[in-house]
Amino acid sequence: MAKVQRVGLVPHRTRLDAQRLAERAASWLTSRDVSVRIPRSDAAEGAFSEYLIDDDKFAAACDVVVSVGGDGTMLRAASLSFSGSLPLLGINAGRLGYLAEVEPENLDESLGRLIAGDYEIDERTVLAVTVNSSGPANGTWWALNEAVLEKEAPGRLVHIGIEINKAFFTTYAADGVVIATSTGSTAYSFSAGGPIASPQHQCILLTPVSPHMLFDRSLILGTQEEIKCTITDDRGVVIITDGREIGRLTMGDSVVCTGADKPVRMITLGTRDFHQILKAKFGLADR
Repeated sequence: MAKVQRVGLVPHRTRLDAQRLAERAASWLTSRDVSVRIPRSDAAEGAFSEYLIDDDKFAAACDVVVSVGGDGTMLRAASLSFSGSLPLLGINAGRLGYLAEVEPENLDESLGRLIAGDYEIDERTVLAVTVNSSGPANGTWWALNEAVLEKEAPGRLVHIGIEINKAFFTTYAADGVVIATSTGSTAYSFSAGGPIASPQHQCILLTPVSPHMLFDRSLILGTQEEIKCTITDDRGVVIITDGREIGRLTMGDSVVCTGADKPVRMITLGTRDFHQILKAKFGLADR
C-alpha cells in the first residue's frame, strides 16, 4: 500500500479514554509530519481545535480513517469513510469487540505500519437500504451491520410483508425484522436468534424479532438478492441503520435491502482473528 500522509481520526465523543487515546494518536502522527483531521461532530466540546473539519469535507481530506472507540464508533467511522472508499482502521477503546483491529498497547507500532503502508485490506459487505416513505427516512442509506424495522410502541406486534426478489414470501407478525450483513451477524441479528457468519462470507441475513408465528427462522440470502419489507398495518414502525434511528414508517411504506455496489475497506494488520475473538467473547474452553 502507498504511504499515508493524511489520517482522519474518529474518536468516541463522550468517552474520556477514547478522547485521550485519540490525542495520543494525533500527537504521534503530527510529530511525523502526517496531517490529522477530526470531524467536528465527533470531538468533545473544546477538544482537538487544531484538527477539526466539517463532516462533509472530512473524507476528501483523508487518505485513511482511524476509529478510536468500540464497535459503535467503528460503525460511525465506516459511514464517514464509505463514500470515499477510504481504508478504515479501528483502535479499540471499548470492551472486546468484533471490529476494532488494534489494542491500545499496540498503538505506536500499528500507526507506524499504517503510515508506512504496511497493511492489507479486508473488504466487508455493505447493505444498501432504500426507503420509500413520505417521512424523513425516505432515500437511500448504507449499513455495515444491519437495518432494523422495529415496533414503535411496546406491547404490540407489527405486521411486515416480505418480498424476496420481487416475489411475495410471507408477512411477519413480530416485534420487527433485522436485515444484517455477515459483519452484523454478531450484533442485533444474533440477539434475535440469527446465525453467526464469518465476515469473509458475502451474505444477507433476514431475522424476525420475537415473531408470533410458527416460522421463526433466519434466512441466509446472497448479496445480489433483494429483500423488500412493506408495513401492512398502522401501528407504527421505526427504521434504524447501524444503531441510528432514521425515521418512522407508516402503513404502505417500504424498505428495499440488497448488497451495495462497493464494500467498506477495513484495514487489517494480521493481529486479530474473528474466530478467536468469538471464542473469547463466549468463554469457549481450549479443549
